[in-house]
Amino acid sequence: MVIDYYYCFQKPTYPNTMSNGHITSTYSNHVTTIEFFHPAQNSMPGHLLSELVEHINRAGVDDNTILIVLKSAGDRSFCAGASFTELAAIQDFDTGKKFFMGFANVINAIRKCPKIVIGRVHGKAVGGGVGLAAACDYCMATKYASIRLSELAVGIGPFVIGPVVERKVGLSAFSQMAINANEWQTAEWGKQKGLFTEAFESVEQLDAYIDHFTADLVKKNPAALSQLKKVFWEGTDHWDQLLEKRAEMSGNLILSDFAKDAIAAFLNA
Repeated sequence: MVIDYYYCFQKPTYPNTMSNGHITSTYSNHVTTIEFFHPAQNSMPGHLLSELVEHINRAGVDDNTILIVLKSAGDRSFCAGASFTELAAIQDFDTGKKFFMGFANVINAIRKCPKIVIGRVHGKAVGGGVGLAAACDYCMATKYASIRLSELAVGIGPFVIGPVVERKVGLSAFSQMAINANEWQTAEWGKQKGLFTEAFESVEQLDAYIDHFTADLVKKNPAALSQLKKVFWEGTDHWDQLLEKRAEMSGNLILSDFAKDAIAAFLNA
């Protein structure tokens, strides 16, 4: 069996002298756009996840911001998941838990943010990248936005992002992705399951519609939008504790011989 790890946890291909990635926030007409970038297919190391939480929190309390758009840079992957470099370096439970809390903290930041968060998914999303898309209150994509939960292939599972993905697509679709870890699902499949509201033919169409959509939405009552956000997330007040427990599950599994052998096989390929 050939397992494609490429978009699950990106193998490092860039020297340390190159970019460690960045998060930027720009504001225009009551919309704050938060963009993340990493040279390894927009994978997300811990420091970027922490910065992303800070940007979301800051936009959430900004009185001028009515909407938040979450996007990534580049023209290929939306997000290749967590950093493989950091994953491979985990040697103890505390480090493992901290690693997997990275996406948990971002999901909870979006969940608690009083502003509607709109996702722009222009390319492939894997693992934590699917979790980011599912955490957005309204998410649009292109036809190139294939999705996959590949965690089982490296000896763990999509435990941390599981609640937010299941909340968006349902238990059956989540189970399909979690168990069939080697198979890509199309953007159209993601639209049918409710992960995406639209799957456009091109990035240009996606961006044009997001501009149109946000320009109209900012004219709505901000208080009503904030109340809608609370309604959308009813029943998730326990997620701080839930996602921490899920991070502990992954933190234990990543120390297993199975996971270590899978990672070693990937690094030696």
